[in-house]
Amino acid sequence: MTQPHLGVVLADDLPEYPFSIDERIDSHFFMPWERRRWLNSDMRLKATPECRAYYFDLICISYEQSPVGTLPDDLFVLSRLLHVDQAHLSALCRLDYGPLHKWTRCLCDNGEIRLQHRFVTKTLTDAISRKEDNRAKTEAANSAKRFQRLRSAVAGFHADLARNDAAILWMDEWLNRQGNPYRNASWIERAIGEWSNHTMSHNLARNRSR
Repeated sequence: MTQPHLGVVLADDLPEYPFSIDERIDSHFFMPWERRRWLNSDMRLKATPECRAYYFDLICISYEQSPVGTLPDDLFVLSRLLHVDQAHLSALCRLDYGPLHKWTRCLCDNGEIRLQHRFVTKTLTDAISRKEDNRAKTEAANSAKRFQRLRSAVAGFHADLARNDAAILWMDEWLNRQGNPYRNASWIERAIGEWSNHTMSHNLARNRSR
């Protein structure tokens, strides 16, 4: 459906939406809102109270859509999401400051044409960046704990080997390649044996190259 506030645009001319349909922010139950920017925006100062209300609702709704931060490019669906008559919503969208003010078409990674808003995309970029940063920190902390547990286990078999950082890292990676088995004494012994075979093969290859 062609919306009254948007002209017909070919898909090839549309910007690509930066987030995949697989991207999720399920753990985020809030959205940042720049209140000073909003209080002084043209949308707040020039739009009718009804348009402002629907505008804000649509921003909130977009966070629950897929891809996250987009809206359907369909006034019928939007009217159902807003619980408003489609004809009335269409009339409101013809205003200079209607409910879809500054929402523009974009092309999603599944080939669907939807609507995006620069403000929503910016806040999502920040939120997803923080999520990835927290995930990286968590993974680093988990790795450090796993290394320490492995080092302590290896020390029970070979104290000197447990002080070898390269050996601990190699054995950790080897254990992970085995499907991340339960690291009991049997698996630790196997990892130590594999490390010995690895170093022996490496030394033989080095000697042959001399």
